Formats: sequence, structure tokens, C-alpha cells
Amino acid sequence: MNPEQDEKPTIEATSDTSTNDLLQHVIAELEAGNSESIAQRLEETHPAEVADLLESMTPEQRSDLWETVPVTQEAEVLSHLGDEVRASIIDEMEDGELIAAAESMAPEDLVEMLDELPTDISTRLMDALEQDHRNRLEAILNYEEDSAGRLMSSDVISVREDVSIAVVLRWLRRHKDLPSHTDSLMVTDDSGLYLGKLDLADVITGDPDAEVAQLMQTDAVAVKATMSELDVARLFERRDLISVAVLDDNSHLLGRITVDDIVDVIREESDRVLLNSAGLSEEEDLFAPVLPSARRRGLWLGINLITIFAAAWVIGRFEEALDKFVALAVLMPVVASMGGIAGSQTLTLTIRGIALNQIASANLRWLMIKEISVGAVNGLVWSVIVAFVSYLWFENIGIALILAFAMMLNLLAAAFAGIAIPLLLDRWNIDPALSGAVVLTTVTDVIGFLSFLGLATFFLL
Repeated sequence: MNPEQDEKPTIEATSDTSTNDLLQHVIAELEAGNSESIAQRLEETHPAEVADLLESMTPEQRSDLWETVPVTQEAEVLSHLGDEVRASIIDEMEDGELIAAAESMAPEDLVEMLDELPTDISTRLMDALEQDHRNRLEAILNYEEDSAGRLMSSDVISVREDVSIAVVLRWLRRHKDLPSHTDSLMVTDDSGLYLGKLDLADVITGDPDAEVAQLMQTDAVAVKATMSELDVARLFERRDLISVAVLDDNSHLLGRITVDDIVDVIREESDRVLLNSAGLSEEEDLFAPVLPSARRRGLWLGINLITIFAAAWVIGRFEEALDKFVALAVLMPVVASMGGIAGSQTLTLTIRGIALNQIASANLRWLMIKEISVGAVNGLVWSVIVAFVSYLWFENIGIALILAFAMMLNLLAAAFAGIAIPLLLDRWNIDPALSGAVVLTTVTDVIGFLSFLGLATFFLL
């Protein structure tokens, strides 16, 4: 008989459809007031899926569902929630409930929650923790946010290089379980100095009489605690790592980072870039109340309004030409729109290159020439096509030629701006993903309208 058959299986969503079915089921049970049924269902659901359910509900439904979450799951569910949703849940928790959940959380997860708590509550929570837990937490808090030190777990198994594999095996069997995602053991000396890593596969298949020093990897990659988490994520991606040792400035072992943490970093970074491009926070709550959501988005709308007025001011300078040639008013959005699309393509590639550290002073000139050349080729092809269409439409060769030349100029400007804008913003420590698109749109609109209407005014009036 397979002993695994006696274990209660965990119900997890295997597809978007099943996730939606679970959400529909839980909401229906909430509306029917079947809290006992929901509690039983949540006990069979992974905490990460419970967190997804909470993030997919209105504030009222979220509050009701949280009351049915088993106490044993609260800590892990909180660790999987986004910042804004977690903060709303924490506001409803009693101090005793909050402290109990904190005591069950891993230090690296608890650090994120502490940042969202009022100072008095976080102080009481720290005082209530066991000394060992508090010491580990304070050690992580000493590192900068978004650094490897904040991301690492101190739950790591280390061995000495002068012991045999047989001794290592006997020592491992004394553990009730191993830390999750343990693919290797860290090798240190008596002072904690990192020497390398020993793969578990080598422990299992290696000669029991061989010493750790004979089988360990002395060239295994390790990272400093001060390294940024995005650089660590890129390292995992390049090297196909499962775990990596984290060291202090003196190469002493502090902890390790595992691939499950890196998956979270990559997801959060992709969410951040996507939402920042629309002026939203990466922790934006889809079901947040109306007024806070309107306030956050209103700021971005105000910034865009300024850029629109700038483009409108340029158009207003050519009122006489627009009054005389209606075709100009009809065609001028073509120039601005084509420039905006072309520029956004270059902008996106440049932002990605900056994020991956692929752009340096040594290759910047080549990249600039390449993108401007792409803009020139596309500008030449599409300006001919647009000029031909506009001539058939309005039967005015002058307007057709001016439109073609203006589009050519705007596509060249868009290519240059698509590279220059994110690089300048990055140099000024401004996130290109947050404001690059707005600046680029302003540039392509202004140059597009100015070139098209300016040339029309010069040659046709």
C-alpha cells in the first residue's frame, strides 16, 4: 500500500478555468452565509490560492472570507498577498491575532509586513517575538530594501569540508525535514567562511568514504547580501540556478536564495513595468475603494493633460493654415500617430535593454544608428504609401508631399527619442517605465504637428 494514499490531497487550481470556478463557488457560499462550508474548502486549498481569492474580491467579501481562513493558514496567506490587500487585511486584525501570525512567518516574509504596520504595533510585535526569531528579523532589516539580504532565507544547512559523505548522510537523517528547495548543502569552515557547495545528488550517489572536499564545487556562484534582487534574478536566469549562497562582505555564509523567491521577483518586476507604464502602482488593488483609486489615477491624468495642452498649443499656432486647408486637419493625426507607434517600439526595446543591463556606452552609438536607420527605412516606405493615399483622397500633390516629408521627420525623431528618453530618465534616477511613454508621446505629437503644419504654412500659404 502506498503511504501517500493516506495523506489528504491538497486542492489546487490547475487552470484559469478551475481558479474561476473556485472563486465563483466561494462567492456564492459567502452570499449564502455558509461559513463552515467555506472554512472546510479553504483547509483543502493552498494558501497561495486563498490569497488569490482574497485579491479577487470586493472589500466586503474580502473581510467576510478572511474571518473563515483557518488560523493555521493566516501567516502563509498574508505572505502571499500584495502589499495593498495585505494592509487592508491587517487593519482588521486584532493585535493578538497579528502577533500569532507573525510568529509563524519566516523572517524574510515578516519584514515585508512590518513595513506596512504603524510604528507602535510593529514595536509591540517585535517585542513579542522569541529572541531567536527577533534576532534573525533584525539581521534582515539591516539590509536595504530590494537587496539580496532582504530576499534571503537564513534556513540553510552547512557542512564542513573535512567530514566524510557517510557522516553527512547520518547527520541529514537526524533532521525531521530539510528546508524547502534544498538542492545542495553549503560548505563552510569553523568560522562560517563560505568554501563552496555540495550537491545532494553527490551526497546520495558519491562514495561514502570520500570527504566533502573531494566532491564539493569550489567554483559555485555566490552573491553578496548587498546585491540587488533584480541582479540576483538575472543571475538565476543565466545560470539556471535552483539556489545560491548569500555572503557578507567577508565571504561568511549568511543564508541562501531559492528559485521560488526569484519567480516572485520576476513576476513583481513584470507587473511593475506593466502598471507603471499606465501610471499605476505595482501593488494596485483591482477592488480598492473608488476615492483612493480615483486619487491615484487622477494624478496621471493631470500629467497627460499638460502634454495634450502642449500639443494643442502647437496646433493653435497654425490656425490660418487649418482654416484654409481642411485636409490638414484630417491628415495631421496620421503623422503624430505613426510617430507615436514607432517611438513606442523603440522605447519598449530600450527600457528592456536597460532592465537587462544590455546597454552600455560601448554599444550605445551602434544602437542609436541602428534604430535611426530603422526609422528611416520605415519612414521612407510608409511616407510614400501615405502620400499616395492622401493624393487619391484630396487630389492635392502639395499636401501629399508635405505629409510624406513630415512623417519621415517624425519617424526619425521618434527613433531618436525612443532611445534618448529612457536613457536620460534612467540617468536621472527616474523610472523610464513610469514616465517614458508620456514624454515620448509629447515629443512625437509636438514634432509631428509642428513639422506637418509648419511645412504646410510655409509652402501652401
